[in-house]
Amino acid sequence: MISQAPHLAAMEQAFFSFLVPVPGIYDFGVIVIILGLALDGLAGDMPWLFSRISHPVVWIGRLISFFEKRLNRPERSDGDRLFRGAVTVLIVLAVAGFLGGLVQFWALQVPSGIVAEIFLLGVLIAQKGLYQHVAIVADTLEHDGLVAGRMAVSMIVGRDPASLDHAGVSRAAIESCSENFSDGVVAPLFWFVVAGPIGLCLYKAINTLDSMIGHRNRRYLYFGRFAARLDDVVNFIPARLAGALVCLAVLISLGFGAGNRAWRTMWCDARKHKSPNAGWQEAAMAGGLGLSLAGPRQYGREIVQDPYIGDGRRNASPDDIRAALRVFVLACVLNGLWPVLIWMALNRSVS
Repeated sequence: MISQAPHLAAMEQAFFSFLVPVPGIYDFGVIVIILGLALDGLAGDMPWLFSRISHPVVWIGRLISFFEKRLNRPERSDGDRLFRGAVTVLIVLAVAGFLGGLVQFWALQVPSGIVAEIFLLGVLIAQKGLYQHVAIVADTLEHDGLVAGRMAVSMIVGRDPASLDHAGVSRAAIESCSENFSDGVVAPLFWFVVAGPIGLCLYKAINTLDSMIGHRNRRYLYFGRFAARLDDVVNFIPARLAGALVCLAVLISLGFGAGNRAWRTMWCDARKHKSPNAGWQEAAMAGGLGLSLAGPRQYGREIVQDPYIGDGRRNASPDDIRAALRVFVLACVLNGLWPVLIWMALNRSVS
């Protein structure tokens, strides 16, 4: 095996030291990822803990709300509100980065810091929680009827649930599963791999900022614009990775025909979505399951005339939700594998 030049090996070690900054970097990094993902898979949202203490995302949300109430004044000019929103983003990111840095520094010093990293990853990734919320919609819609199904889906989507029929509730649940696979699962892991706990905490702060103030309504159009654009940037690569993982999961679980359809739909229809990122995984899921997702939707009194993504059936059912969840589970497994493959390749190259 050809050995690397010393300066290249040093650069590689420095870059991937973000993964977990301790001796034996590659081995510990993979252990943290495997155990962190396993922790979330087993414990999920940990209601037994976070019913007693606030979840880290709740802390971020409170900080955002504190500055938003004080800085987002309607009497200010659009430019001033844009500036104040950018200041809010920078302050929140400074706090989140500092806290992530503490965990990263802790892992440099003592073995217990590795445990903290595992816990942080397990808490800030949302595999099991997302699965449970979407599965509840399928079970509720099937066994308790449309009204209960609407109430269940309203917990995971922002559209008006009263406007949804059985197929609309099912499509909304599948869309939420697809979109949040990137935001809640792929992107947190991606930024943890790239920049360790600092990257993970910064990403969750940006994602929370976007969900709270990144809206295109009168109140947040300018104040939240910087947060929304920043969220688009940090999700650019993870969203496309998420789409590819969904395609691969469809190929493995449903066969070549479905996998090919998922891939073609992703490339043809991803850009139809109003978000530059959310369409990739949603189009892959639509193609893989033979559905049409998105389309016109109602938010309060406003009807958004979005195009359909995918050219399949619109009459989705709870069985389609469960099919999407099976794809989601396999995609989560594949998501945990790519950092391991990088680790194996790096170990092979330095041996």
